[in-house]
Amino acid sequence: MRLFLSLILFFFIFRSNSQQLVLPGDHPDPSVVKIGNEYWGVGTTSNWFPAFPLYHSTDLVNWSAAGHVFTELPAWADYYLWAPEITYDNGKVYLYYTAHKKGGNLCVAAAVADKPEGPYKDLGPLMCQEDGSIDAFSMRDEHGKLYLIWKEDGNSIGKPTPIWAAEMKEDRTALVGEKQELFRADVAWEKGLVEGVSIIKQNDYYYTFYAAAACCGKSCTYGTGIARAKSLLGPWEKYPGNPVLSGNTEWKCPGHGTPVKKDGRYYFLYHAYSANTGAYGGRQGLLNEFEFTSDGWVRFLNGNNYGKVTTPERIVDRFSAKTLSGNWHWSVFQPVQYNIANNTLKLQALPSASGAYIGQSVLTGNYYAEVTVQKNATAQAGLALIGDDRNILYAVVDSNAIRLVQVKKGELQVIAEERIRKPSSVSLRAQVKNNTEVTFTYSADGAPFNVLNNNAADISYLPPWDRAVRVGLVSKGPVEKAAFFKNFILVNDGNSSGENIVRGSN
Repeated sequence: MRLFLSLILFFFIFRSNSQQLVLPGDHPDPSVVKIGNEYWGVGTTSNWFPAFPLYHSTDLVNWSAAGHVFTELPAWADYYLWAPEITYDNGKVYLYYTAHKKGGNLCVAAAVADKPEGPYKDLGPLMCQEDGSIDAFSMRDEHGKLYLIWKEDGNSIGKPTPIWAAEMKEDRTALVGEKQELFRADVAWEKGLVEGVSIIKQNDYYYTFYAAAACCGKSCTYGTGIARAKSLLGPWEKYPGNPVLSGNTEWKCPGHGTPVKKDGRYYFLYHAYSANTGAYGGRQGLLNEFEFTSDGWVRFLNGNNYGKVTTPERIVDRFSAKTLSGNWHWSVFQPVQYNIANNTLKLQALPSASGAYIGQSVLTGNYYAEVTVQKNATAQAGLALIGDDRNILYAVVDSNAIRLVQVKKGELQVIAEERIRKPSSVSLRAQVKNNTEVTFTYSADGAPFNVLNNNAADISYLPPWDRAVRVGLVSKGPVEKAAFFKNFILVNDGNSSGENIVRGSN
């Protein structure tokens, strides 16, 4: 009987913590809005560019790429593009977002478009507090007045993190009147930090979904709380049973999302780290249904049967379009110059430690990537595992040599090198196991693959605190030099041992 009860308890706990993945890969702070019969989403890019990828769905489960909000930086901003919130009001699509102001601190700003896929016109900053302002969300009060809600980023300098509200002009170009505090971190599980507020109105209450504690990285402690109020400006009451979402055996640090209604039911789209990929795979988009309870609170149903998610295990880019696909991103600090012709990508070089690079998100802890470097490359051209501009590992073809280079905190170290006769093309492969162990192999003109580094390289140092590892291409050298690539392949195979890959042939 005791065993039976234990099994029942285990089943209940497992079911109560179940959450469904719908946006695999690095998609932090997902926001969603219903426009007509369709759903549009957007996510954080931080220091990857282009900024704020857009997603489109008809069922909240399967999402397709739909471009980006910004393909050029807003004139006032320079980096840290965070927490986009997409909304729809009176026939216009509005996007609220955070960015770092040139010569200043973090600000919340707005952009507008006639349709969700854009183009978006930036409307500029709305609030720039000395400690920083982040995580903007718009909501109308019980009298129809439009308000902006945001977080003061005091935790960045050891101060409190109040959630503020202020009335906003209907054209979203400025705030009016005095700001008013809604609530702040004041219970133990929040660990002195609340943020990522989104709000929904139901019957007599406004309900806030908010995130608390440490958002990101290997030591994150994030969770999701609920608060309610009968007036938008409060007083706000926090649910005594918070956090309503917390980590479990499958997903870690769930939070920062948006509620949305579909077919009379309510869902929350938010992010969490997979227990399998952690910080290396990044914060991935999850869906969870919730309901309003008879006592006026919110209860998550913790289902995982909202529909079948179709995810590509194999991504192949033949460089057949005139522009790079939406899967590719690059550093906001190092804009890339490229050209595509005859199924060949020409990537202009940069002389920095990392070179010019582009990368794609990875979906599993075990994966491999391959690309073919063309003979006419004048720059060091290769395959890379990317953290940021100062942390990257790449294998490059450089004339008659193939070199494996580690860049750690900006310091370069060659960890393997092989001399070869200069072939017409060289195929490079990177096999990653357990998120961190990387083995590079190479093949000249279709010959069998040779191992470049007999001892697997360790990339545990790569991911920045707020982003995930990317796999991609690098072009290093003077700016007048260039690398030429064909046939990029990324296989996200969580079950592959990789043995046949390392020793295979092209």
